[in-house]
Formats: sequence, C-alpha cells, structure tokens
Amino acid sequence: MKNQQINQKYNRYVEARIPKTKAWPSLFNSFWVGGVICLIGQGINDALLYIFPSMAEQTAWAWTLIALIFIASFLTALGVYDKIGKFAGGGSIVPITGFSNSISSPAIEFKHEGIIYGTCVKMFTVAGPVIVCGVVASVVVGLIYYIAGLI
Repeated sequence: MKNQQINQKYNRYVEARIPKTKAWPSLFNSFWVGGVICLIGQGINDALLYIFPSMAEQTAWAWTLIALIFIASFLTALGVYDKIGKFAGGGSIVPITGFSNSISSPAIEFKHEGIIYGTCVKMFTVAGPVIVCGVVASVVVGLIYYIAGLI
C-alpha cells in the first residue's frame, strides 16, 4: 500500500515536470526538416550524375549516402546536428543522417575513455543491434526469395 502511494506521488511529480510539447508544430518541423535532408540528398545525387555523366546511378547513390553520412558526422562533431535534432525531432532521425549522428555522437562523447573502451564500445552499442537486425532480415528475405524460386 505504501509503495503504491509513493508511486502515485512520484507519477504526479513527473507529470508536473514533463515539458509539454505542441504536437502540430513538432510534426510540421519534423516533416519539413526531414524533407530538406532528403532534398539535399537528391541534390547531391543529381549533381554527381550531372558532373560525372558516365557514372552509374547506383554508384551515384552510394556516393550520396557517403556524403550525407560525412555531413551528419561533421555537424555532430560541431554540435550543430544536436540542435537540428532538438528542433526537428524524428525528421532528423529517420534519414540516414540520424543513424550517422547516433553512431558518431557517442564516439565523440566517450573518446576520453580510450579508443577501445570508449569510442568503439559506445559507438557499437547503438550500431550493433542495427547491424545484427539488418543481417538477420537480409538472410530471411534471401531465404524467402530462394524458396520462392524453387516453387
């Protein structure tokens, strides 16, 4: 009974302290910032195809992803991407730039603990599960295509 009263009191305290977000402005900012990130990616891709007309489209997309990952990591190192993320929320997290930020941010934050126990361990705390899920999903999809080809 006493634990339940403490929990209720704590929940009321937390509810009073949680900052209230305005849903529509947050959704709007998320939408347009995510769109601008995608627009930048499309612009990089179009520029690559224009500058190098013999480049394959798939190669241009690979270089576009590399450029977006670099830009996001660089902005993370400068502390700019965190401000973008605070303003845009999910709009800055969903594109590949959000994954780049989530990898480079802990690497920068924990570099004082050393390369192995700081940078690498904290960096792969986020990347590890994503990589594992990607590999497992690709194996499952590959098996489905393989079995479908046999039928």
